[in-house]
Amino acid sequence: MTAAPSLPWVTPELMTRRTRSLSEIRAVAGWVLWLERRPDEQGRSVVVGRAPDGTLHDLTPPEAQVGTDMHVYGGGAWAAERHGSDMVVLFSDSRQGGLWRSRNGQAAQPLCPAAGDDGVTCRYADLSLQDGRLVCVREVETSSGEEKADLVEVDAQGRLHSLQSGADFYMSPRLSPDGRFLAFIAWQNPHMPWTETGLYVTDLSGAGGTVCLTGGTGQDCSVMGPFWDGRRLHALSDAAPAGASPESDRHWTPVAFEPEDITGGGTAWRACPLPPAPAEVGLPAWVFGQSCCAALPGGRLLARGVRQGVPVTLLHEPASGWRDVLAGAVPDDVPVPLEGGSRFAWLNSPPDGPPALMLGTLDGAAEDREIIRRAWEMPPHVVAADIALPETLSFPVENGPGPLHAQFYPPARGPHCEKVAGKPPLVVIVHGGPTGQARTDLSFKVQWWTSRGFAVLDVNYRGSTGFGRAYRAALNGQWGVLDVQDCCRAVQGVIEQGLVDPQRCVIRGSSAGGLTVLSALARSDLFVAGTSLYGVTDLRALAEETHRFEARYLDGLVAPWPEEEAVYLARSPLSWPEKITAPVLFLHGDADCVVPLSQGQALQKQLPASSLHVYPGEGHGFRDAGVIADSLARELAFYRDVFINK
Repeated sequence: MTAAPSLPWVTPELMTRRTRSLSEIRAVAGWVLWLERRPDEQGRSVVVGRAPDGTLHDLTPPEAQVGTDMHVYGGGAWAAERHGSDMVVLFSDSRQGGLWRSRNGQAAQPLCPAAGDDGVTCRYADLSLQDGRLVCVREVETSSGEEKADLVEVDAQGRLHSLQSGADFYMSPRLSPDGRFLAFIAWQNPHMPWTETGLYVTDLSGAGGTVCLTGGTGQDCSVMGPFWDGRRLHALSDAAPAGASPESDRHWTPVAFEPEDITGGGTAWRACPLPPAPAEVGLPAWVFGQSCCAALPGGRLLARGVRQGVPVTLLHEPASGWRDVLAGAVPDDVPVPLEGGSRFAWLNSPPDGPPALMLGTLDGAAEDREIIRRAWEMPPHVVAADIALPETLSFPVENGPGPLHAQFYPPARGPHCEKVAGKPPLVVIVHGGPTGQARTDLSFKVQWWTSRGFAVLDVNYRGSTGFGRAYRAALNGQWGVLDVQDCCRAVQGVIEQGLVDPQRCVIRGSSAGGLTVLSALARSDLFVAGTSLYGVTDLRALAEETHRFEARYLDGLVAPWPEEEAVYLARSPLSWPEKITAPVLFLHGDADCVVPLSQGQALQKQLPASSLHVYPGEGHGFRDAGVIADSLARELAFYRDVFINK
């Protein structure tokens, strides 16, 4: 006899089952390649390829772990190229360190060591391979702890040639098709890649030096994602268009430049006008290797954008401008053109199904698209009504750029969900970053609540990406203030619309979102409880303890450190525990190097109506299946106990 389906359908076992994750889609000589993380192999990441005949092949060996911990968050740890009948993959190995080479998935050969005899440790990321030439970002850490970055070319014998140095950070080194120019992104502390970066080009022929084409130090813009189309160089920039007012709607959109040889030697670069994309084409560069725009034959551009918080795919044609394509698809990155240019591969992340690697045409019907690989399978008994779908809401604000945006999920009403009489309780989710975004793809961490009778409000508070530079920059100097106001305003909005029970609103957030949670509990009586998952409680300690990539992040979000220490003190929940009277649940790992456990411990000790649970061995973000299941069960029991005893 078959067991009856579980109620609700989102069980701890479902959330923690060993499912694949897919990312970094590439096309190489008729193959589709991607990075696949496999929890059933101890979380090993593998480069997988689909051959033109449709067969799937592992292209890195079983002993390899493709990845890098550069900037902590990694990304861009591999590149591939076809050599005759062989597929060659060069990759960084996060377990063994160093750079490696594998041919057709066979045993990897070392290319560059992780450490030298001089005690220097090297990390590699953002690998780019063209005609046998490998360029990448290198981060060097000396035995004394000093860290610095440069751009390097790695030859076939593993010898390193530094191509560019001097900046604090580098990203996206890309060789021109003829190999003469190297384009790259660079920036300096205290900036982040979404606040102030520059697009640079180095002439590797020796006929010219390095020039900044747009952005750079002291310029109020962010540039990212360079790519070549023949001699034309594209990138994504949120610089103000020529002649635009400072108050103009600025968002990441493609820009282009072309080289012109100068009599007597050297090169001048001419800006090529492009109409702004009708969406924000770009993602905050927390990781390497993201791609949001690509060149197509005939001067066309394909882009993955965000419009009002919802992903869209856009095609630019020189004669007609921008238009939406790939109807019904929700790509994570820009779709990758295959040989011939008529078919594309992309990772589809819809709101009602599992992520899947797909093939299709830009204007073809959804039913004509081919699924190459699903990340996981939906339980067979689940029906459409069991899944809560997001509703994009906006709310007016009194000050600064607006309106305020959020994704609202009503409780699911399917046969495999718990039913709640009357207006539902509300879980408010505060995304991390805080330079992040509330996504619309299917999330078990949302469906866990909606299948149990809760409504969910995922707030894109000001500071979030996807809504332009002014919206993103509004949080500058206001973290812990404006994000709190926005979360409270969004909750008031759904209460005014009669969508939730005003007496049963709770708030949860992880990392940076934890600070927002604690501040909201201190400054508002809208919430009856809150959960801080590895959240920030002491901004001063965070400024002193965090890793290199984010070492000066708070200078922009809060105030210059240490000159404005008083502001850090005033914004830190640890400074005013007496203001937090609602119950708080703290969940933290003891191996967290981004927000150390000591942050949660220090505040929890001062809050009588609070509890702390520590997960041994867990870092920043829970990954162990048992930990994820336990943390959600604890949080659910915590809220239900608060509701009963209220």
